[in-house]
Amino acid sequence: MRTEKQVIDQILSFARGHDMVRAVAMNGSRVNPNTPKDIFCDYDVCYYVTNPRHFLEDQAWIETFGDLIILQQNDDYYHDVEGFIFLMLFSDGVRIDLSFAAMSELAYITEDSLTMVLLDKDQRIAPLPPPSEAGYYIPRPSPKEFAEAVNEIFWCSNNIAKGMFDVVVRDPILKMLAWYAAMQYGWKLNTGKFGRRLKRYLPQEIWESYVKTYAGATYAETWQALFEALRLVRQVGLELAGNLGYDYPLEDDCRTNEYLQRVRALPKDAASFEE
Repeated sequence: MRTEKQVIDQILSFARGHDMVRAVAMNGSRVNPNTPKDIFCDYDVCYYVTNPRHFLEDQAWIETFGDLIILQQNDDYYHDVEGFIFLMLFSDGVRIDLSFAAMSELAYITEDSLTMVLLDKDQRIAPLPPPSEAGYYIPRPSPKEFAEAVNEIFWCSNNIAKGMFDVVVRDPILKMLAWYAAMQYGWKLNTGKFGRRLKRYLPQEIWESYVKTYAGATYAETWQALFEALRLVRQVGLELAGNLGYDYPLEDDCRTNEYLQRVRALPKDAASFEE
């Protein structure tokens, strides 16, 4: 696998040799001082160019970066300006997510706090502060956001029999755990995409409880995971609500648990809830 220096040298060599490329910036995990770099850490790079469409219509440039395994190309109309992004995985395991943005997009380069300028041919970019996670801190939820997350969990829990645990219910649980973790750190915390760094910031007992919400293959294991999830929501939700000065819907919690216990006890061929 190429080293980070080798990949960045290739990125800059291409940019310096192509007149349409006027500036290069890198963001994401590669410039995040709090993210350990591993072999799966990709390179999020943006070329600011005079004609983004040129690189879409003539893709011969891709071979410059290595032996391609697979590519996903997406149109990117950020700020309603045409741009394109190429997500590329190469045979040595290097992944480069390379965007081609119009020069007008330089006006928004400070929007991402995890940005580092690698090249500025025309000296158009004012000095940026060092990359930081400040723009990714988890904000305090509003009373409405908190209430909706808890309600989503309880309401959709009655649909577990329809296969909605991981599809619907897990998302608001992860949201609550991210709030809980951020609360422990004074709301100055970034838990990463899809909460991938949650384990690092949650108390061990909370994390272990969350792990138990992943079900096995049997109905019994699914029920066990569901009730563990509801127990975790009550524990985390009550503490969050107390810290934020919000109300926790304990009556909804109790009624939902009671209803689900009734459903769990029904025979497989039940025709009504009275059995």
